[in-house]
Amino acid sequence: MLFTLLREHLRPHRRLLVAVVVLQVLQTTASLYLPRLNADIIDRGVATGDTAYIWRTGGLMLAVTALQVVATITAVWCGARAAMSLGRDLRGAVFDHVLSLSKAEVGRFGAPSLITRGTNDVQQVQMLVLMTCTMIISAPLLCIGGIVMALREDVWLSWLVVVAVPVLVAVMALVMVRLGPLFGQLQKRLDTVNRVLREQLTGLRVVRGFVREDAEVARFARANGDLTDVAVRAGRLFSLVFPFVMLVMNLASAAVVWFGAGRVEAGELQIGSLIAFLSYLVQILMGVMMTTFLAVMGPRAAVSAGRIGEVLQTAPSVHDPEAPQVPAGSGRLEFHEVSFSYPGADRPVLDRVTFDVAPGRTTAVIGSTGSGKTTLVNLATRLADVSGGGITLGGVDVRSVPDSELRRRVGLVPQRPYLFAGTVASNLRFGRPDATDEELWAALRTAQAQDFVAERPEGLETPISQGGTNVSGGQRQRLSIARLLVQRPDVFVFDDAFSALDTATDARLRAALARDLPGAAVLVVAQRVSTIVGADEIVVLEGGRVVGRGTHTELLETCPTYEEIVSSQLEVAA
Repeated sequence: MLFTLLREHLRPHRRLLVAVVVLQVLQTTASLYLPRLNADIIDRGVATGDTAYIWRTGGLMLAVTALQVVATITAVWCGARAAMSLGRDLRGAVFDHVLSLSKAEVGRFGAPSLITRGTNDVQQVQMLVLMTCTMIISAPLLCIGGIVMALREDVWLSWLVVVAVPVLVAVMALVMVRLGPLFGQLQKRLDTVNRVLREQLTGLRVVRGFVREDAEVARFARANGDLTDVAVRAGRLFSLVFPFVMLVMNLASAAVVWFGAGRVEAGELQIGSLIAFLSYLVQILMGVMMTTFLAVMGPRAAVSAGRIGEVLQTAPSVHDPEAPQVPAGSGRLEFHEVSFSYPGADRPVLDRVTFDVAPGRTTAVIGSTGSGKTTLVNLATRLADVSGGGITLGGVDVRSVPDSELRRRVGLVPQRPYLFAGTVASNLRFGRPDATDEELWAALRTAQAQDFVAERPEGLETPISQGGTNVSGGQRQRLSIARLLVQRPDVFVFDDAFSALDTATDARLRAALARDLPGAAVLVVAQRVSTIVGADEIVVLEGGRVVGRGTHTELLETCPTYEEIVSSQLEVAA
């Protein structure tokens, strides 16, 4: 999966990668050439007292060094640009794909895991690419080129290379094998920490309401401790790498001096060649170290790439049709023998539900908890697809309507309204960015939100915090309704969208909707009878089935389930 991701997402940046390869070749060639020049200065300049040769060769060394520095800096810049671009593209791909997933797929992964995969996992792959662009060419060239150049200096001393390199590689391989599983655990435990933290932040009022602060602190401490434990174990293994590399490097260097000194004394090796051989041995071991460093980073990046690929390869169960159709005329939403079952469920959530939502009429759906009301809304807005039967909009099956067109024609105020960080105006223009201020105020008047917005000094530019936490629940619901009114879809779907309003505001809002939306088709899902008592038709659900249809008065006479709901709410009110 790692190579698949890299091949696909690095293809647009191949020019940068080519530049990295060329520059790394220049840099490594210069690095391999410098010890030879240094040896010539010692053997032909210092030893013979030829000052002119020292100046000429020293100037050449400066020029080669300058070329090496420029090549290194430019290669790192190109590699960083490619790596950052890859990270940007991967984050964008994960985000775009998550938006296309249905509620079922998002629920299977979980929001905390998706956040981790789109941030930390992408960062791991990005860092591998950055390190690879910095080392992938220079490391093997240093190893191979260093061996060739070392043999040119002295073949007899090359046995030290044969001993040092396999020892270093063996230890690095052992560390890498141990690190792979630990990195897999690390990412999963990072998911857990994100999940616990997200639950505590979103459920802060519940935590405080039940005086569970100490318990939640302990729960987070356990998750944090588990993450720290794995990170420390991985860190301990990783911390062995550099000390061991330095140990091997220093021992090998000491051995070169020890065994090379005798050859120099016997006249079999020049002092400059000995120093050059020592430099090449260090370069060889550095190349091995860089290669193994990439190998150590590889397992974690591979785990992260697999997690990213798992998201990207998940096919959305709800997708645009191959042969799209656009409904003509005004919106008429019809449910034809609609059934829906969750995978593995014993019985369907909805069973052969039939009714319609006609233009100019308000259709309400009511039922006890678990009767399938929210599932019905999800199917109407195609957040999920029916298991049986069909839903049509303007006579066209919603599965044949492009998602963008369906969302434009069928608007939803969800059960839990959500506002985005910004202003009142930016939230209201979410569905129609070109809406005028006059249209925004008109929508606020209809939604009974004009007064509290007008009271603020900033008016439409009143700041809204993430999730709308700086306004009350009722204000949040009214702003969400106003946002839908600005969009002006053909079918308005309100999923228990009046639950946070007092009865007086609820009544004024319903009257305003009837006055200002005379030709719209309105579907209201509610648990409060007072919200739907004036609907043109009420559909009563029980156990996923329609057990009654009619007006409020008709259902009181013909539907025991509806009569029971009304009676229970009257008793509570009394």
